[in-house]
Amino acid sequence: MTATIVVLEGDQTGQELLLEALRVLDPAVAGLTCNFSKFDLSLTNRRATNNQVVYEAAEAMKKAGLGLKAATITPETAGDVGSPNAILRDAVDGTVIVRTGRRIPGVRPAGGAYAPISVVRMAVGDAYGAEEHREGEGLDEVAFRTERITRRHCRAVAEFAFRHAEKLRVKVFGGPKYTVSPVYEGMLKEEMDAAAKRHPQVRYEPQLIDATYALLLSNAGDGMVIPSLNRDGDCLSDFVLQMFGSIAGSESLLISFDEVWHPCVVMAEAPHGTAPSLQGKNLANPMAMILAGAALFRYIEAPEAAQASRAIYEAVFETIADGICTTDLGGTASTSEFTDEIIQRVQSKLEVWQTLGN
Repeated sequence: MTATIVVLEGDQTGQELLLEALRVLDPAVAGLTCNFSKFDLSLTNRRATNNQVVYEAAEAMKKAGLGLKAATITPETAGDVGSPNAILRDAVDGTVIVRTGRRIPGVRPAGGAYAPISVVRMAVGDAYGAEEHREGEGLDEVAFRTERITRRHCRAVAEFAFRHAEKLRVKVFGGPKYTVSPVYEGMLKEEMDAAAKRHPQVRYEPQLIDATYALLLSNAGDGMVIPSLNRDGDCLSDFVLQMFGSIAGSESLLISFDEVWHPCVVMAEAPHGTAPSLQGKNLANPMAMILAGAALFRYIEAPEAAQASRAIYEAVFETIADGICTTDLGGTASTSEFTDEIIQRVQSKLEVWQTLGN
Protein backbone atom coordinates (compact mmCIF):
# COMPACT_ATOMS: atom_id res chain seq x y z
CA MET A 1 0.00 0.00 0.00
CA THR A 2 1.40 3.38 -1.03
CA ALA A 3 1.87 5.78 1.88
CA THR A 4 0.36 9.25 1.79
CA ILE A 5 2.23 12.20 3.29
CA VAL A 6 0.15 15.27 4.02
CA VAL A 7 2.25 18.30 3.07
CA LEU A 8 1.45 21.46 5.02
CA GLU A 9 2.75 24.43 3.07
CA GLY A 10 3.90 27.52 4.95
CA ASP A 11 5.34 31.01 4.83
CA GLN A 12 8.52 32.78 3.72
CA THR A 13 11.65 30.60 4.01
CA GLY A 14 9.51 27.96 5.69
CA GLN A 15 7.90 27.28 2.33
CA GLU A 16 11.18 27.56 0.45
CA LEU A 17 12.85 24.96 2.67
CA LEU A 18 9.84 22.65 2.45
CA LEU A 19 10.27 22.61 -1.34
CA GLU A 20 13.94 21.69 -0.88
CA ALA A 21 12.99 18.78 1.38
CA LEU A 22 10.40 17.58 -1.15
CA ARG A 23 13.13 17.51 -3.80
CA VAL A 24 14.98 14.97 -1.64
CA LEU A 25 11.83 12.95 -0.88
CA ASP A 26 10.91 12.72 -4.56
CA PRO A 27 10.48 9.04 -5.58
CA ALA A 28 13.10 9.51 -8.30
CA VAL A 29 15.63 10.36 -5.56
CA ALA A 30 14.57 8.43 -2.46
CA GLY A 31 13.30 5.37 -4.30
CA LEU A 32 10.07 5.34 -2.29
CA THR A 33 6.73 5.91 -3.97
CA CYS A 34 4.50 8.18 -1.88
CA ASN A 35 1.41 10.23 -2.47
CA PHE A 36 1.83 13.88 -1.45
CA SER A 37 -1.42 15.60 -0.47
CA LYS A 38 -0.83 19.36 -0.18
CA PHE A 39 -2.62 21.95 1.94
CA ASP A 40 -1.82 25.67 1.81
CA LEU A 41 -1.29 26.80 5.41
CA SER A 42 0.21 30.15 4.47
CA LEU A 43 -0.98 33.06 6.58
CA THR A 44 -2.86 34.48 3.59
CA ASN A 45 -4.84 31.29 3.04
CA ARG A 46 -5.48 30.70 6.74
CA ARG A 47 -7.00 34.16 6.90
CA ALA A 48 -8.95 33.63 3.68
CA THR A 49 -10.45 30.36 4.98
CA ASN A 50 -10.74 31.45 8.62
CA ASN A 51 -8.47 28.50 9.53
CA GLN A 52 -10.74 25.96 7.82
CA VAL A 53 -7.78 24.76 5.76
CA VAL A 54 -5.92 23.93 9.00
CA TYR A 55 -8.76 21.71 10.21
CA GLU A 56 -8.95 20.03 6.78
CA ALA A 57 -5.21 19.34 6.90
CA ALA A 58 -5.57 17.83 10.38
CA GLU A 59 -8.33 15.49 9.20
CA ALA A 60 -6.16 14.42 6.28
CA MET A 61 -3.27 13.66 8.66
CA LYS A 62 -5.52 11.58 10.89
CA LYS A 63 -6.40 9.42 7.88
CA ALA A 64 -2.90 9.25 6.38
CA GLY A 65 -0.95 9.11 9.64
CA LEU A 66 1.91 11.23 8.26
CA GLY A 67 2.45 14.96 7.88
CA LEU A 68 5.32 17.20 6.80
CA LYS A 69 4.89 20.82 7.86
CA ALA A 70 6.68 23.98 6.78
CA ALA A 71 7.31 26.81 9.22
CA THR A 72 4.38 29.24 9.35
CA ILE A 73 3.77 32.76 10.61
CA THR A 74 1.77 33.15 13.82
CA PRO A 75 0.31 36.68 13.90
CA GLU A 76 0.53 38.47 17.22
CA THR A 77 -2.65 40.50 16.81
CA ALA A 78 -5.51 39.38 19.05
CA GLY A 79 -8.45 38.04 17.10
CA ASP A 80 -6.33 37.00 14.12
CA VAL A 81 -6.00 33.36 12.97
CA GLY A 82 -3.44 32.50 15.64
CA SER A 83 -1.10 29.51 15.59
CA PRO A 84 -1.83 26.66 13.18
CA ASN A 85 0.39 24.42 15.32
CA ALA A 86 -1.98 24.73 18.27
CA ILE A 87 -4.97 23.80 16.11
CA LEU A 88 -3.16 20.87 14.50
CA ARG A 89 -1.96 19.59 17.87
CA ASP A 90 -5.44 19.57 19.33
CA ALA A 91 -7.10 18.18 16.20
CA VAL A 92 -4.82 15.15 15.86
CA ASP A 93 -4.52 14.64 19.64
CA GLY A 94 -0.77 15.26 19.51
CA THR A 95 0.64 13.98 22.78
CA VAL A 96 4.43 14.24 22.63
CA ILE A 97 6.95 16.41 20.80
CA VAL A 98 10.33 14.81 20.15
CA ARG A 99 13.44 16.81 19.31
CA THR A 100 16.88 15.25 19.07
CA GLY A 101 20.14 17.15 19.37
CA ARG A 102 23.04 15.55 17.52
CA ARG A 103 26.59 16.37 16.48
CA ILE A 104 26.99 18.41 13.32
CA PRO A 105 30.39 17.90 11.68
CA GLY A 106 32.57 20.98 12.07
CA VAL A 107 30.31 22.56 14.69
CA ARG A 108 31.75 22.62 18.20
CA PRO A 109 29.29 21.44 20.87
CA ALA A 110 29.02 22.75 24.41
CA GLY A 111 29.76 20.61 27.45
CA GLY A 112 29.78 16.90 26.77
CA ALA A 113 27.26 16.96 23.93
CA TYR A 114 28.62 14.26 21.66
CA ALA A 115 26.05 11.45 21.49
CA PRO A 116 22.43 12.23 20.50
CA ILE A 117 20.09 13.60 23.17
CA SER A 118 16.33 13.34 22.60
CA VAL A 119 13.85 15.43 24.57
CA VAL A 120 10.41 13.79 24.78
CA ARG A 121 8.13 16.64 25.74
CA MET A 122 4.51 16.44 26.81
CA ALA A 123 2.71 18.35 24.04
CA VAL A 124 -0.44 19.28 25.94
CA GLY A 125 -1.51 20.75 29.27
CA ASP A 126 0.80 21.93 32.05
CA ALA A 127 1.59 25.67 31.92
CA TYR A 128 0.13 26.00 28.41
CA GLY A 129 -3.61 26.65 28.39
CA ALA A 130 -3.68 27.00 32.18
CA GLU A 131 -6.39 29.14 33.76
CA GLU A 132 -4.98 32.41 35.11
CA HIS A 133 -6.33 35.34 37.08
CA ARG A 134 -5.22 38.11 39.45
CA GLU A 135 -6.62 39.43 42.70
CA GLY A 136 -5.86 42.54 44.73
CA GLU A 137 -4.14 45.81 43.87
CA GLY A 138 -0.71 47.42 44.07
CA LEU A 139 1.97 45.43 45.84
CA ASP A 140 -0.73 43.19 47.29
CA GLU A 141 -1.80 42.02 43.84
CA VAL A 142 -1.57 38.23 43.52
CA ALA A 143 -1.45 36.18 40.32
CA PHE A 144 -2.88 32.66 40.18
CA ARG A 145 -2.49 29.89 37.63
CA THR A 146 -4.23 26.51 37.60
CA GLU A 147 -2.30 23.92 35.59
CA ARG A 148 -3.44 20.47 34.55
CA ILE A 149 -1.88 17.22 33.36
CA THR A 150 -3.42 13.78 32.90
CA ARG A 151 -2.12 10.31 33.68
CA ARG A 152 -2.80 9.30 30.07
CA HIS A 153 -0.44 11.99 28.79
CA CYS A 154 2.15 11.18 31.46
CA ARG A 155 2.05 7.52 30.47
CA ALA A 156 2.44 8.39 26.78
CA VAL A 157 5.52 10.50 27.49
CA ALA A 158 7.09 7.87 29.73
CA GLU A 159 6.30 4.88 27.52
CA PHE A 160 7.51 6.54 24.34
CA ALA A 161 10.67 7.73 26.09
CA PHE A 162 11.58 4.19 27.12
CA ARG A 163 10.71 2.69 23.73
CA HIS A 164 12.74 5.39 22.01
CA ALA A 165 15.68 4.81 24.35
CA GLU A 166 15.50 1.07 23.72
CA LYS A 167 15.58 1.65 19.97
CA LEU A 168 18.55 4.01 20.23
CA ARG A 169 20.28 1.85 22.88
CA VAL A 170 20.68 4.81 25.23
CA LYS A 171 19.52 5.62 28.74
CA VAL A 172 16.44 7.44 30.03
CA PHE A 173 17.62 10.42 32.06
CA GLY A 174 16.08 13.35 33.92
CA GLY A 175 12.52 13.99 34.96
CA PRO A 176 10.26 16.53 36.70
CA LYS A 177 10.69 18.31 40.05
CA TYR A 178 8.82 15.55 41.84
CA THR A 179 10.24 16.29 45.30
CA VAL A 180 8.70 19.78 45.39
CA SER A 181 5.50 18.75 43.60
CA PRO A 182 4.82 15.09 44.49
CA VAL A 183 1.14 15.24 43.51
CA TYR A 184 1.34 17.21 40.24
CA GLU A 185 4.83 16.59 38.84
CA GLY A 186 5.03 13.34 40.74
CA MET A 187 2.48 11.86 38.34
CA LEU A 188 5.02 11.89 35.51
CA LYS A 189 7.66 10.41 37.82
CA GLU A 190 5.26 7.60 38.78
CA GLU A 191 4.76 6.76 35.11
CA MET A 192 8.50 6.91 34.44
CA ASP A 193 9.11 4.44 37.27
CA ALA A 194 6.37 2.15 35.95
CA ALA A 195 7.78 2.30 32.41
CA ALA A 196 11.21 1.44 33.78
CA LYS A 197 9.76 -1.79 35.18
CA ARG A 198 8.17 -2.61 31.82
CA HIS A 199 11.50 -2.00 30.07
CA PRO A 200 14.15 -3.39 32.47
CA GLN A 201 16.72 -3.57 29.67
CA VAL A 202 16.80 0.24 29.42
CA ARG A 203 19.18 2.05 31.74
CA TYR A 204 17.21 4.47 33.92
CA GLU A 205 18.67 7.47 35.75
CA PRO A 206 15.89 9.72 37.08
CA GLN A 207 16.93 13.26 38.01
CA LEU A 208 15.18 16.43 39.10
CA ILE A 209 14.80 18.95 36.29
CA ASP A 210 17.29 21.43 37.78
CA ALA A 211 19.86 18.67 38.26
CA THR A 212 19.19 17.57 34.68
CA TYR A 213 20.28 20.95 33.34
CA ALA A 214 23.39 20.98 35.48
CA LEU A 215 24.40 17.40 34.68
CA LEU A 216 23.89 17.91 30.94
CA LEU A 217 26.74 20.40 30.93
CA SER A 218 29.05 17.86 32.55
CA ASN A 219 27.79 14.88 30.58
CA ALA A 220 30.51 12.41 29.63
CA GLY A 221 29.04 12.04 26.15
CA ASP A 222 26.31 9.49 26.85
CA GLY A 223 23.31 9.31 24.55
CA MET A 224 20.04 9.78 26.37
CA VAL A 225 16.30 10.33 26.18
CA ILE A 226 14.80 12.91 28.56
CA PRO A 227 11.05 12.74 29.32
CA SER A 228 9.58 16.05 30.41
CA LEU A 229 6.48 18.07 31.17
CA ASN A 230 5.31 20.61 28.61
CA ARG A 231 6.94 23.75 30.04
CA ASP A 232 10.14 21.96 31.06
CA GLY A 233 10.42 20.32 27.67
CA ASP A 234 9.93 23.59 25.81
CA CYS A 235 12.88 25.13 27.63
CA LEU A 236 14.96 21.95 27.72
CA SER A 237 14.71 21.18 23.99
CA ASP A 238 15.94 24.67 23.08
CA PHE A 239 18.81 24.25 25.53
CA VAL A 240 19.78 20.80 24.26
CA LEU A 241 19.73 21.79 20.59
CA GLN A 242 21.91 24.80 21.30
CA MET A 243 24.37 22.57 23.16
CA PHE A 244 25.09 21.01 19.79
CA GLY A 245 25.87 24.43 18.33
CA SER A 246 22.87 24.87 16.04
CA ILE A 247 19.20 23.92 15.80
CA ALA A 248 19.85 23.08 12.14
CA GLY A 249 20.75 19.48 12.98
CA SER A 250 17.40 18.48 14.45
CA GLU A 251 13.90 17.71 13.30
CA SER A 252 10.78 18.14 15.44
CA LEU A 253 8.12 15.40 15.61
CA LEU A 254 4.58 15.74 16.96
CA ILE A 255 3.17 12.27 17.71
CA SER A 256 -0.25 10.96 18.70
CA PHE A 257 -0.83 7.39 19.88
CA ASP A 258 -3.36 4.59 19.72
CA GLU A 259 -4.59 2.69 22.77
CA VAL A 260 -1.44 0.56 23.00
CA TRP A 261 0.92 3.53 22.64
CA HIS A 262 1.89 2.99 19.02
CA PRO A 263 2.21 6.19 16.95
CA CYS A 264 -0.88 6.76 14.82
CA VAL A 265 -0.14 10.30 13.57
CA VAL A 266 3.37 11.71 13.10
CA MET A 267 3.88 15.27 11.92
CA ALA A 268 7.47 16.28 11.17
CA GLU A 269 8.82 19.81 10.84
CA ALA A 270 11.94 21.88 11.37
CA PRO A 271 12.30 23.40 14.86
CA HIS A 272 13.09 26.87 13.50
CA GLY A 273 10.87 29.68 12.22
CA THR A 274 10.29 31.40 8.88
CA ALA A 275 13.46 33.61 8.81
CA PRO A 276 11.92 36.44 6.73
CA SER A 277 15.29 38.21 6.33
CA LEU A 278 16.53 35.25 4.24
CA GLN A 279 13.47 34.87 2.03
CA GLY A 280 14.26 34.72 -1.67
CA LYS A 281 18.04 34.82 -1.16
CA ASN A 282 18.80 31.09 -1.57
CA LEU A 283 20.86 31.21 1.64
CA ALA A 284 18.74 29.50 4.31
CA ASN A 285 19.83 26.12 5.64
CA PRO A 286 17.44 23.32 4.52
CA MET A 287 19.10 20.72 6.73
CA ALA A 288 16.46 20.50 9.49
CA MET A 289 13.62 20.33 6.99
CA ILE A 290 15.37 17.56 5.03
CA LEU A 291 15.96 15.66 8.27
CA ALA A 292 12.26 16.06 9.10
CA GLY A 293 11.42 14.25 5.89
CA ALA A 294 13.95 11.52 6.64
CA ALA A 295 12.50 11.07 10.13
CA LEU A 296 9.00 10.74 8.69
CA PHE A 297 10.14 7.90 6.44
CA ARG A 298 11.01 5.91 9.58
CA TYR A 299 7.30 5.65 10.34
CA ILE A 300 6.42 4.09 6.99
CA GLU A 301 6.29 0.30 7.25
CA ALA A 302 8.30 -0.63 4.20
CA PRO A 303 11.94 -1.77 3.91
CA GLU A 304 12.66 0.81 1.22
CA ALA A 305 11.38 3.56 3.55
CA ALA A 306 13.92 2.69 6.26
CA GLN A 307 16.64 2.47 3.65
CA ALA A 308 15.73 5.87 2.18
CA SER A 309 15.67 7.43 5.65
CA ARG A 310 19.13 6.07 6.44
CA ALA A 311 20.49 7.27 3.09
CA ILE A 312 19.19 10.80 3.66
CA TYR A 313 20.58 11.05 7.20
CA GLU A 314 23.98 9.76 6.10
CA ALA A 315 24.05 12.00 3.03
CA VAL A 316 23.27 15.12 5.07
CA PHE A 317 26.02 14.64 7.64
CA GLU A 318 28.60 13.36 5.18
CA THR A 319 28.00 16.41 2.99
CA ILE A 320 28.64 18.74 5.91
CA ALA A 321 31.68 16.71 6.99
CA ASP A 322 33.10 17.33 3.50
CA GLY A 323 32.73 21.09 4.01
CA ILE A 324 29.68 21.57 1.80
CA CYS A 325 27.26 23.60 3.90
CA THR A 326 25.42 26.90 4.08
CA THR A 327 26.84 30.10 5.56
CA ASP A 328 25.29 29.60 9.02
CA LEU A 329 27.55 26.56 9.44
CA GLY A 330 30.62 28.30 8.02
CA GLY A 331 30.26 27.17 4.41
CA THR A 332 29.61 28.87 1.09
CA ALA A 333 26.93 26.64 -0.44
CA SER A 334 23.57 28.09 -1.34
CA THR A 335 20.33 26.44 -0.24
CA SER A 336 19.84 24.73 -3.60
CA GLU A 337 23.50 23.71 -3.91
CA PHE A 338 23.38 21.97 -0.54
CA THR A 339 20.20 20.13 -1.54
CA ASP A 340 21.72 19.19 -4.91
CA GLU A 341 24.63 17.55 -3.12
CA ILE A 342 22.28 15.65 -0.79
CA ILE A 343 20.27 14.38 -3.75
CA GLN A 344 23.38 13.15 -5.55
CA ARG A 345 24.65 11.30 -2.49
CA VAL A 346 21.28 9.73 -1.65
CA GLN A 347 20.95 8.39 -5.18
CA SER A 348 24.49 7.04 -5.12
CA LYS A 349 23.99 5.30 -1.78
CA LEU A 350 20.73 3.66 -2.80
CA GLU A 351 22.25 2.50 -6.08
CA VAL A 352 25.23 0.94 -4.33
CA TRP A 353 23.07 -0.69 -1.65
CA GLN A 354 20.78 -2.15 -4.30
CA THR A 355 23.77 -3.51 -6.19
CA LEU A 356 25.09 -5.11 -3.02
CA GLY A 357 21.68 -6.53 -2.21
CA ASN A 358 21.58 -4.66 1.10
